[in-house]
Amino acid sequence: MYSISLPDAPPVREPLHAPVAHLVRGGVVEGVHYGSVVVLGPGGDVRFQLGDIEAAFYPRSALKPVQAVAMVRAGLPLDGELLALAAASHSGEERHLSGARRILELAGLTEDALRNVPDLPFDPVVRDAWVRAGRAPSRLAQNCSGKHAAMLYTCKLNGWSLEDYLDPAHPLQQAVAEIAEDLTGQRIAHVSVDGCGAPLFSVSLHGLARAAARVTTAAPGTPEARVADALREHAEMASGSGRDVAALMRAVPGLLAKDGFEGVQVAALPDGRAVAVKIADGADRARIPVAAAALARAGVDPAALTGFAGAALLGGGRPVGSVRPVSALDPAVRPACATV
Repeated sequence: MYSISLPDAPPVREPLHAPVAHLVRGGVVEGVHYGSVVVLGPGGDVRFQLGDIEAAFYPRSALKPVQAVAMVRAGLPLDGELLALAAASHSGEERHLSGARRILELAGLTEDALRNVPDLPFDPVVRDAWVRAGRAPSRLAQNCSGKHAAMLYTCKLNGWSLEDYLDPAHPLQQAVAEIAEDLTGQRIAHVSVDGCGAPLFSVSLHGLARAAARVTTAAPGTPEARVADALREHAEMASGSGRDVAALMRAVPGLLAKDGFEGVQVAALPDGRAVAVKIADGADRARIPVAAAALARAGVDPAALTGFAGAALLGGGRPVGSVRPVSALDPAVRPACATV
């Protein structure tokens, strides 16, 4: 199944992360977030790197656009908001639950067919309302239910078994692995299990950025372009109201962006420029400020990124500091081709 022309898998090692952001309170560096960052130019060349971009890591949900491409290549007929939901880490709003039900209905299935783990909605406001109403965790409310519903629909269309669709040896997951290797341009280093129960493929940060660039530069009408269009046009369906990743796509025309647990962010522009970020300690507060700085490094107008500096640190209820990307990420400090 796998192409013999692919390079070897990225090495499994302790990543050689570097400082990527400072937690500054009252002018003093109170904490340091380590991580890795890669910026690709339009031709796929590495324009900037910080930390370790070649070690194997888990992209978590940042790989969902690739999983969606694999399903579309396997015949999944979804487009628009339902295809965006198939690649979503959704907030559990009613539109997300309704969309997942619609995908299941198209497959002639019910929520009982889902094999993701039951959970409460991801959005805190929605989750609190859910709990106040006395509702229990459900598979439909879990943030990956759109992906799982689409996986079941893909299996139904291909005549593949449904009960074991999360098994790495299942034809669906083999197809996903093949497309992940195709788009990242490297062999998968290791297979584990994501939080939702689906197989989790380990690639490099460089490979993740390369995959995002290939999705955004694909020819119109291709599975890659269909996924990119769906995510960009229905950003809130792929995430949720008030989510930073949706706001980022609205702020930067043509940008495709996807976040993942444990501090992962990938983003790519239609001309092939792409960035990928991994925060070593998984801290979400550093993810968007570092990603925004990387996008500025890639040539995105900093004026479009001013709203993504991160939440202010409070002292006594008033702002006293912030999370700031390290100076190496500032395009005004070093030339765009710098390597650290």
